[in-house]
Amino acid sequence: MTSPRALLSAALLAATALLPTPSQCQTQQPVKVAIVGLVHDHVRGFLANLPAHTEVELVGISEPDAALRNKYIARTHLPASLFFPSEAAMLQATHPQAILVYTSIAGHRAAIEQAAPLHIAAMVEKPLATTYADAVAIKALATKYNIPVLTNYETTWYANNTAAHDMLVAGKIGELRKVVVHDGHRGPKEIGVSPEFFSWLTDPKQNGAGSMFDFGCYGADLATWLMHGERPLTVTATALHIKPQIYPNVEDDATIVLTYPHAQAIIQGSWNWPFDRKDMEVYGATGYIDTVYVDTKHTDQMRVRLPAETAEHHDTAPALAAPQDNSLNYLVAVLNKRITPQGDLTALDTNMIVVEILDAARESARTHRAITLSPSAIH
Repeated sequence: MTSPRALLSAALLAATALLPTPSQCQTQQPVKVAIVGLVHDHVRGFLANLPAHTEVELVGISEPDAALRNKYIARTHLPASLFFPSEAAMLQATHPQAILVYTSIAGHRAAIEQAAPLHIAAMVEKPLATTYADAVAIKALATKYNIPVLTNYETTWYANNTAAHDMLVAGKIGELRKVVVHDGHRGPKEIGVSPEFFSWLTDPKQNGAGSMFDFGCYGADLATWLMHGERPLTVTATALHIKPQIYPNVEDDATIVLTYPHAQAIIQGSWNWPFDRKDMEVYGATGYIDTVYVDTKHTDQMRVRLPAETAEHHDTAPALAAPQDNSLNYLVAVLNKRITPQGDLTALDTNMIVVEILDAARESARTHRAITLSPSAIH
């Protein structure tokens, strides 16, 4: 006969087995996030993808424009109670763990200034800021209140970009010599962005510049990552107004050249490509990798030529593993302290350098001279 002690032990063991594990408890307690601003069209992608992320709970949306709030209530069928006319009112009512900022780029600093003292993290859409001064202020807030401030780029979640980086780090193409990055499309008006997006995207104060900031930031981010956070020695940029009748106040084509002691990066951001582009060429001393852009759902193709090969071959990058596969998985991992953002495409230290590069590029295009970066920059 089984003893009462043994029966009790068995019952306790069975009960313990039914208890949720720590990871399951995390899943049952979604990360609370709030949206600040609805003037950036990228918010549509976030709202469309949100149902697939049960570990994230949207608790509030702030937008001062009542008409725009009503537009999104009708578009998303989200309850009107989720929408607030100000960030301050929303933060007080909802207490999120992170804000997702979809204002103009110039609005990033103000959004973080309200959230940071409440110890609320932030993820902004690229780039981090329109000026290096704003980036320094944002970093000071992140340091003072010990919060993550992340910058989201679509290209961060491209499998072929990660594969190219990993092959370079593994020494498969030798030491990095040159990076050429192409980003852009036919133009904001040509692809039919919303009026509220177009308004600030073509405003040099609200966007920082035109295509130079809108698409040059991708290349600055990728180059800084591939260079392991090394700052360039010089920044030289040219800006063109190919379509002044559409974009009278900002450039619609820009090229930025970064020089390093043993490498060069050429960044081409344009609203004049005949087709959408988000691809790059990575040249090492002994081989090269070209990432191939088809569309946002097919980002795993590459052309590769390694040292012993007489011709290039096509390759397929392995799929990215969670939580490094999309912005929401990454954000949740950061907030749950499973990832420390440092030196990667999204991290604040990387994006301080990105803004420094963009600020210098704008000055270079204005003055028609190369800008030498100061060694005393704050990172």
